[in-house]
Amino acid sequence: MKFLIDNIWLIGIALVSGGALLWPNLQRRGSKVTTLQATQMINQGKAVIVDVRDPAAFAAGHLRDAKNIPFKELSNRIGELEKSKNKAVIAVCQAGVQSSKAAAQLKKSGFNEAFSLDGGISAWQAQGLPVAK
Repeated sequence: MKFLIDNIWLIGIALVSGGALLWPNLQRRGSKVTTLQATQMINQGKAVIVDVRDPAAFAAGHLRDAKNIPFKELSNRIGELEKSKNKAVIAVCQAGVQSSKAAAQLKKSGFNEAFSLDGGISAWQAQGLPVAK
């Protein structure tokens, strides 16, 4: 007991730093797929890719066969994806933030398998994976 009382500040710092390390994992929203998982799903024909970036960013480079529906227009254009409800839908943005919101919106609209590409197109390119222009 004396050890705990004598080192209360060190114990407190250890708990706070441990919490700071866990915070990013606790804060993640929605279902995410890694670049490897996304590649496997795409190659097996089990996924539809929805790029939620603006058209200019999409034109600069996107995943092969991706459909561009900017995030701001997603709620109005979600009907374009109706025939893909039986497939997994992978939302892609630049870094994975907007696509997480898009995946959540897709889940609310009845898409059971809606995912976000973890790290977005930046992570995709960092892995050396191909992009179409």
